[in-house]
Amino acid sequence: RNGMIGNIYSMGLALQALEATREFYAPRKWDCAQAFSVVYAHDYQQPMAIAQVLPALVGRSYLDVAGLDCAATKNMSPGQQLPLSPMLGTHSIPRAPIQVNYSITNTLQGEHFHNSTLVTVPGGSTLLQVMEVAAEEHPQTFSFQTEQTSWGPYVTSIHGLAGSTEDRTYWQFLSAGNALDEGVGTYKPHDGEHIQAVFSTY
Repeated sequence: RNGMIGNIYSMGLALQALEATREFYAPRKWDCAQAFSVVYAHDYQQPMAIAQVLPALVGRSYLDVAGLDCAATKNMSPGQQLPLSPMLGTHSIPRAPIQVNYSITNTLQGEHFHNSTLVTVPGGSTLLQVMEVAAEEHPQTFSFQTEQTSWGPYVTSIHGLAGSTEDRTYWQFLSAGNALDEGVGTYKPHDGEHIQAVFSTY
């Protein structure tokens, strides 16, 4: 979809695989330039996602590490080295508040429910921050739990209803009916957006 292969997290491995096997398929079967433009345009935050997309961006695999000349890079001046993070040394500027319509829906298990709330957060806030404000304002309805993974926070339960590998259930996050391409810790809703958390099966 518009160059996206799966979602933004699967792009790194997909690009590595497609680049490594390009001799086995016709080049026109996938639009390399469009896929790479998706990666270039995305502001990656998760270390795991960065680690998987970098080999494709530099045109080298992890196997090339054995042939790297570390002595050559050690003698580079600080100006020639890549910055560790473009955010270092910057100050956060207060942003205008935005409103996000956030809803939770369960029609699968137990007592069904559908609840919505309008949440006001600073512009640039993540979906996780939206959920936290909703939970602070309405703890009985919008409480949730997460667990930390190498891909960032993963929502395990909302409103006391937890996903289960045995039941193949999980909380899916949607915007305009489409699954989000990022996790709650990095996705930044825009003003007026409606985010749905739907208890789903896979």
